[in-house]
Amino acid sequence: MSDPRSENPPRLTRFAHGGGCACKIPPGELDALVASMSEEHGAAVDPALELLVGLDGGGDDAAVVRLDGERAVVTTADFFTPVVDDPYDWGRIAAANALSDVYAMGGTPVAAVNLLGWPREKLPLETAARVLSGGRHVAHSAGCHLAGGHSVDDLEPKYGMSVVGIVHPDRMLRLGSASPGLPLTLTKPLGTGVLNARHKATGTVFPEAVETMAALNRDASRAAVERGIRSGTDVTGFGLLGHAYKMARAAEVTLVVDSTAVPLLAGARQAVADGYVSGGTRRNLDWITPFTDFGSASGDDRLLLADAQTSGGLLLAGELPGHPVIGEVRPRGDFPLVVLGHGHRKLTVH
Repeated sequence: MSDPRSENPPRLTRFAHGGGCACKIPPGELDALVASMSEEHGAAVDPALELLVGLDGGGDDAAVVRLDGERAVVTTADFFTPVVDDPYDWGRIAAANALSDVYAMGGTPVAAVNLLGWPREKLPLETAARVLSGGRHVAHSAGCHLAGGHSVDDLEPKYGMSVVGIVHPDRMLRLGSASPGLPLTLTKPLGTGVLNARHKATGTVFPEAVETMAALNRDASRAAVERGIRSGTDVTGFGLLGHAYKMARAAEVTLVVDSTAVPLLAGARQAVADGYVSGGTRRNLDWITPFTDFGSASGDDRLLLADAQTSGGLLLAGELPGHPVIGEVRPRGDFPLVVLGHGHRKLTVH
């Protein structure tokens, strides 16, 4: 492999060991880490505001503290290594991904600051400026102020944002609010993980995947809240099944996913067949397999359902017109997750 520093323009994905949300700490290890934090330290001493959502929520997308009866503050942070080679697109994707944690709680982002790690002796600061410009464009298009941030000299390029939002305390989207009888809706197609892996290996650009990752979850979040949906999460590094498992675990229900109804990006299935599967996706599959009845689902379907997404859509317990229903919520059964493959009977969601 050639030295990425000699390429003009430099391929950003060649400077990182993993890409996007696929570079997350494996979910099983993260569960243990979070559990140790909860056990070792108690609640804040004499807090100024009431904590509505924290570590005890089962892994919700952001922390929430109450301001008053109609307002609560949502706070989150998200950053990752390059998922695409174009610096402006990476900035757009990273910003949309960070803002998504607020949308996944049913909130509205109001202010953000940049988080930047940069190998200044390997990559020019002009490239970093393009990353920041992409992030600013998406934040401003979301109506979110972007002011300053923090940067460090790093071995790998990393970018993201810390975001503050607001939400009505009684209109939040929570993992633990899914109840039996509700349909499951997914608002973006899967496949960014395997297409990003192919992009990193070959340099092939997938414009549909880029625009999907850079798209805000704002409209879907607003529509879900207005329709009375109260349970949801965004689908990112732990894959559809990983995030579905967190929802099923928090709500003590079983989620049924119809693999034939899950939308995929063009080229995603071929990328799996050609072996472009990240280590993060395989770790996701290893993690959720003991909790999943896969039935007749093929090996490729399992990998796609566990594919480590970057800036994915919302998984909602409720129906949202214009987006596909991919499953349903059932009372807790033998497995928290059930996957229906080809040849199954149609779902009976009402």
